[in-house]
Amino acid sequence: MKSLFERLRAGRLVTTFTILATLSAGILIGSVVAHGVKGQETKVDSSDASPLRIPNPKMLSNTFSQIAKEVGPAVVNINTETLPKASSSLHRKNPHARQQPQTPDDQQPGDDDDDDDDGGQQGGGQGGQNAPPGFQDFFNRFFGGPDQGGSDDGQNVRESLGSGFLVDPRGYIITNNHVVDKADKIFVKLSTDPEGEQGRPARVVGVDKDTDIAVIKIESKDPLPTVKLGNSDSAQVGDWVIAIGSPFDLSQTVTAGIVSAKNRTIEKGAKGQFQHFIQTDAAINPGNSGGPLLDMDGDVVGVNTAIYTQSAGYQGIGFAMPSNTVINTYNQLIGPDHKVTRGSIGITFQPDLPSAVGRVYGFKTGVLISSVTAGGPGDKAGLKAGDIIVSIDGRNIKDGDDLVNDIAGRKPGSAAKLGFLRSGKDQTATVTIGDRSKVFLPTQAANSDENQAPEQPNGSETKLGLTVGDIPAEAAAKAGVHGVLVQNVKPGSFADEIGVAQGAVIISVNKQPVNNLSGFRAAIAGLKSGQDVVFELVDPRSPKSGSVFRAGTLP
Repeated sequence: MKSLFERLRAGRLVTTFTILATLSAGILIGSVVAHGVKGQETKVDSSDASPLRIPNPKMLSNTFSQIAKEVGPAVVNINTETLPKASSSLHRKNPHARQQPQTPDDQQPGDDDDDDDDGGQQGGGQGGQNAPPGFQDFFNRFFGGPDQGGSDDGQNVRESLGSGFLVDPRGYIITNNHVVDKADKIFVKLSTDPEGEQGRPARVVGVDKDTDIAVIKIESKDPLPTVKLGNSDSAQVGDWVIAIGSPFDLSQTVTAGIVSAKNRTIEKGAKGQFQHFIQTDAAINPGNSGGPLLDMDGDVVGVNTAIYTQSAGYQGIGFAMPSNTVINTYNQLIGPDHKVTRGSIGITFQPDLPSAVGRVYGFKTGVLISSVTAGGPGDKAGLKAGDIIVSIDGRNIKDGDDLVNDIAGRKPGSAAKLGFLRSGKDQTATVTIGDRSKVFLPTQAANSDENQAPEQPNGSETKLGLTVGDIPAEAAAKAGVHGVLVQNVKPGSFADEIGVAQGAVIISVNKQPVNNLSGFRAAIAGLKSGQDVVFELVDPRSPKSGSVFRAGTLP
């Protein structure tokens, strides 16, 4: 018998493939007949088949489900209605170039007072009067549910969605301020309320914008179910946590994750000084805002407030306001004044100073004062810009957050003994704590002459990458500042790398005061490679906002 290869050479491959095809067709037809397909009905005897049965429920790892059953009835859905205002603007520009962590929101417009923030913080001061700007864009876009038109009177009404939880059987509810901010009507729906109903009307008891916490109240003839608040200090990185809320209008949704970080500050400057979050990878989505974050005992350790997103949805990073902060805020909001009062000593400081500043100014821990509010508690106690606060009542101060937390928690009118360094010498002062909301007053900006022609830089200025000039006398008098105006910064230079910006005024170099161009050139004349350099700058448009330090090691 010839092989397939030999038949291929003889030109008989077509015949062979035809035979194979014919055989295949025959096998297929036989198979069809044998199995009764192609419309042929045959009756199959299935008397030997055993029916399936639903098994009895098993008790598996049920911690999550138990917590959801216990806590779920106390978690509420919050709907708000806001009548359109002629002057309202729904969208505010996010001032940060990179994507910011942003918060679940009811699509309410933000506060109108967009005060500038140069990165400085106010020690026990007034920062954070508004919703944080990094959050605001998200407030308006992502976390309120879609705008919905239509009301009985023909007006367009914006309906928004959030979550909250009952902490008092008499109807007191904790949620986020941005969920209820500027709402004309607030409705709360319990898990036991009938489907299709809008919910029970609620009233605002008090709000605190600095922590983004609000307390609202509904009326009920019967005691309502509540949650139990836990101690957020006990939550550790890696612990399991559960989030419950109403994402995308899907009430009583439960998600789980872990604590992925603690004490996370996501808003720079004064506006974020009271917001130190628990970070979690439990899924938090639009509508979760104001809902509880629970530990494995079913205790609330946080209020779900923000997420980091590039797509308006969950990406594995959520932020919750710690329960210890929430408890302190709640207790003040239900008080007679329905507001939070925080202490202040009337100073500002720059957070996250470069290490070179500490080396040049001679301190490792403490707070370098940028400015002192005229007539404020610090001013009356004799504090000055450039002083370094190192202790309060004998306790060493670690950094600006430590200072703010200590001072803010003190009652206005009480006294504190401050230890500080001035010109390298230890000094003390007794300061009377002021009311943070009253200590700081708005400052008026002074404009500098932007048309000032830059002077030719000398060799030392070129090494720094700076071109500076004297401040015009009229502008200097108007702004009340001394120093030299930064007219140009060379891209990629030392000055550019450490963050010196065009338009700033340099008032000192390595603690040496600068009053004019000749003084500046004298101050930088001896700078050498490898030396720490610290520039103290002010914004001539708002000199009373305090100084900012830019520092680095000269290459």
